[in-house]
This record gives sequence, C-alpha cells and structure tokens, in this order.
Amino acid sequence: MFLALREIGRAKARFGLLTAAIALLVFLILTQQALQTGLITSFVGAIRQQSAPVLVYSVDGERTLQGSVITPGLEAGVKQVPSVAATADIGQGTFTASINGRSQSDAALIGYTDPKLGAPSTLSAGRLPTAPGEAVGSAGDFSIGDHVRVLGPRSATELTVVGLAPDAQIQVTPTLFVAWPDYVAAVRTANPDATTVLPNVLGVEPAAGVTPSAAAEQINAALPQADALTRSQAAADTPGVSAVQDSFNVIFLLFALVVPLVTGLFFLIITLQKSRSLTLLRAIGAPGGVLVRALLIQVLCILGGGIIIGTLLFAPLSQIKVGALSLRFDVTGVLTWAGLLLVLGVVSAFAAIQRVLRIDPVEATTGEGGR
Repeated sequence: MFLALREIGRAKARFGLLTAAIALLVFLILTQQALQTGLITSFVGAIRQQSAPVLVYSVDGERTLQGSVITPGLEAGVKQVPSVAATADIGQGTFTASINGRSQSDAALIGYTDPKLGAPSTLSAGRLPTAPGEAVGSAGDFSIGDHVRVLGPRSATELTVVGLAPDAQIQVTPTLFVAWPDYVAAVRTANPDATTVLPNVLGVEPAAGVTPSAAAEQINAALPQADALTRSQAAADTPGVSAVQDSFNVIFLLFALVVPLVTGLFFLIITLQKSRSLTLLRAIGAPGGVLVRALLIQVLCILGGGIIIGTLLFAPLSQIKVGALSLRFDVTGVLTWAGLLLVLGVVSAFAAIQRVLRIDPVEATTGEGGR
C-alpha cells in the first residue's frame, strides 16, 4: 500500500490525467445509459404503465398501438377464448392540443373502457378520472389542474388533469389517459365525420390460474388474426425499440473496450519505464507478490477515483430534461457499470503483472533491467 501510494504521490500529473480520462469515459457511459433509458421510456412508457396484463393487437397493426384496429368480430373471438376472464377496449391517437391556453402542440390520448385494463397502474400524484372531462397526464409534461383543449376544425374537447403517471409517455409525446367517452369525443372533435370509433387494442385479464404469457399464447393459437402480447412484450416489441437498444449497445461495447485498453496500456508502459527500479527492488529482496499488489492497488485507486468523479459529474445532469426526454440517476445501472469497469480494468493489468513477475533479480548486476 505504501509503495503504491508513494509512487502515485510522486507522479500526480501522470496518474491524475489517467483518472480524469477514466472519469470522462464513465460520465459519457452513464449519460448514454440515461439517454437510452429516457428515450425508450418516452417511446413505450405508456404501454408499460397501463394496467392490462395482456394486450391484443390485430396482426395487420404490426405491434404498433395506433396502427392496430380491433374489429367487432375479433373482439368477440377473444372473449370466447377460455383463458380470458375479461376484456376492455383501449384506443390511442395523436391530436393537436393546447395546454392552459398556450401554443398548440401534439398530445397523445389513450382511452380505456375499464380502469383495471388500460388506466395507469401507478400514479405519482392525484387520482384516476371519475367524471367526464378528467384525465391523467404523463408526469413530465403536465401538472395537476392543467386544462387541455383537444382542437378540431369545428370544436374542441376540454380535459382537466386530475392525476399524474410517471414514465407514461408514448411516441415521445405528452400523453393523457382518459375514459372511453372522452377519447371518442376527442376522435370526433379531430374528425367530425367519424362515426364508429373502434379500439386499437384489447386489454385482457387472464382467467384465474392462467399466467399472462399462457393467456397470450392461447389467444394467438385460437385466433390467427390476433397478436396477443404480455405487457412487457408489447413494450419491448414495439417497432423501433430494438433498433434503439442495438444502436446504444454498440456504443456501450466500444466504451467498455476503451476503458480496459487505456488502463492496461498505461500500466504496461509505466511498468516498462520503471523496469530498473523494479529490478532493483527484486534484487534487494522485495517479493514479486508485493510489487503485484502495489500495481493492483494503483489500478483500483485510478479506476475507483475515475468512477467516483465520473458519477459525481453525471449526478446533476441526471436531474435535467433533454427536450422531451427525462433523464434519471439509476443506482443499479451506476453500480453495474462500476463493477464491470473495475473488473475489466483489473483484467487489463494482466500484461503489466506478467511483466513484473518475469523480472529476474540477477538483471540488477548485469544492467539488463532497463530493457
């Protein structure tokens, strides 16, 4: 410990620059992780937050909530599947709206016929709608008491936000959950010629003793035109989600490779530069294990310091909102990356450790220790 810290103290600039480089990489990794989580949550958060354990799409909808249409025949067929205890209509549309009289913007409305199968499962504030014209809004976009006007060519539908749901956006758009009559009113406001408003998907409650995945499998087996998914599958299989995850995973892989490469090369170069000193220490009786432990302590100090500094830099950034994306400090993600980078960093020092163990004390008498 003394030997490791003494060397760090004598070369503060050298070790400080490496610590700063590690801290910057950790900051970038955590920022990218937060952006990925925020983007996916803003894209499919409303699907994760709605309360139906199984969602039934039409096959033609290609697992897109707004693109799916449930016909009366398909709905009747789903109700007849033995594993289905109850169903409810769920509709989703994007409308032009104004909030508290401010400038117009897009807003997504999700309508449901049964709060147990389509309403938000978790509220961060307020309550679910109990009267006409009430809505639950995505927490990052609305406040309780906000007045929302869904605008149409001839009229407008008035909504008042009475509750807030966390992480409940869809398609990176401010989102409102409303009872089915208000959803139908909004559709007819935007399109006065609309007659029958069909649901986009069905929320399904499995029968007693039937798991959501088993219910989805039985629905798909019974109805070829149905595409039943569990809540988590519906969110994960929404078109575009996997592409976003794959793109970020490539970035994470590159970052995960850079940290051990930088750390490993640094300590290998340092070990080569101080070969004479290490050879002399071996010649006067310093065991190889002591030198290896000193090297590992240095690796852990540099990586630990970089991880801590990078995390502290990320902490204030995680509290801001980037456009429509809300970032957050994910403790589990931070700890996972910290552990992974520590392991990779220690493994990367293997070449330097091998170099230390290969030192022959006799070289101190021949002058070969500097090679």
